[in-house]
Amino acid sequence: MRKKQNRSGFVFKTYDAPQKFLFDQLLDIFQELITHTSGDFDEAMDWLKELDKEYKLTNDEYTLDDFVQELKDKGYIREEVKPDGNNGTAITEKTERAIRKRALDQIFGKLKKSSQGNHRSKLNGRGDEHTGDYREYRFGDGLERISMTESLRNAQINNGAEDFRLRESDLVVEETHFKAQMSTVLMIDISHSMILYGEDRITPAKKVAMALAQLITTRYPKDSLDIIVYGNDAWPIKIKDLPYLQVGPYHTNTVAGLNLAMDILRRKRNSNKQIFNITDGKPSCIKLKDGRYYKNPNGLDEYIVNKCYSMARQARKLHIPITTFMIANDPYLQQFVDNFTEANQGKAFYTGLQGLGEMIFQDYESNRKKRIK
Repeated sequence: MRKKQNRSGFVFKTYDAPQKFLFDQLLDIFQELITHTSGDFDEAMDWLKELDKEYKLTNDEYTLDDFVQELKDKGYIREEVKPDGNNGTAITEKTERAIRKRALDQIFGKLKKSSQGNHRSKLNGRGDEHTGDYREYRFGDGLERISMTESLRNAQINNGAEDFRLRESDLVVEETHFKAQMSTVLMIDISHSMILYGEDRITPAKKVAMALAQLITTRYPKDSLDIIVYGNDAWPIKIKDLPYLQVGPYHTNTVAGLNLAMDILRRKRNSNKQIFNITDGKPSCIKLKDGRYYKNPNGLDEYIVNKCYSMARQARKLHIPITTFMIANDPYLQQFVDNFTEANQGKAFYTGLQGLGEMIFQDYESNRKKRIK
């Protein structure tokens, strides 16, 4: 009699995406709309109604009224009295957190995983902070660094359960890197040009800021992130204020933004400090000592530009590198950013809105694993 042979292995089949409830589908769209409308619930619902008419998002059993009621029941929105005395609806802290997490998933989830792990570092090795990334075992790696769970898993996959054996090629170690606490100031240009020419540039900037805030508060809680916005002047905003950020009728006072950013970083004890600047335009405004504003939106004003270069050199003396993310492609503006970057010995990225988040995340992860000073 022929003995029945036991077979072990994996069965592969077509991926079936998990089914989302209608509320979850609408919530995903609502979070995107509420970001574009800077937290305006009524405007977001108007857009959602238009989308519902065109794409039949709801049905007779579950209407938009049911969706709004469920938002209330689950704590995503609340009733409030508006400044004009009328009753209205606003999003809650729960929605603000959900928007930040969604922004993190949208941006950070796009980063490709390399064979060495998500984020390579010049200082990875025997560090004191686990990254959650794995690589193959190499001669000289300490036995205490071997991840037994992952190694045994590899052995089972490679050799099967019946003829189980652990080979050197099955061994993996977990990557670590040295802790380098980072203090970051993110500058966001909110001058009027951020919504000119039919292109919404402020929403992607907000998303990046929310995602970066979510990453730091959850993965690197010992790091600090301060966010400032600048137009004619510069002022700090809190993370919870990001969904409501709007562009104003402002010029671009880059000097004021840099001044405030350096004042914030001077008070930080971390040795690693950096400034990220998201902008689409040229510096066109500066505040004079007597309190008046000197503005010149036509071309590059030599007086304003030289003040920017001076601030860049000042930051360099304080060991604060400035990374500029330029979302405009005018040659004369790129030349200004090149000169500014040279004065600071920092970095510049000329990017469209599509790749902005990935660039900032990769640069942040790279910088925090090395000592900048």
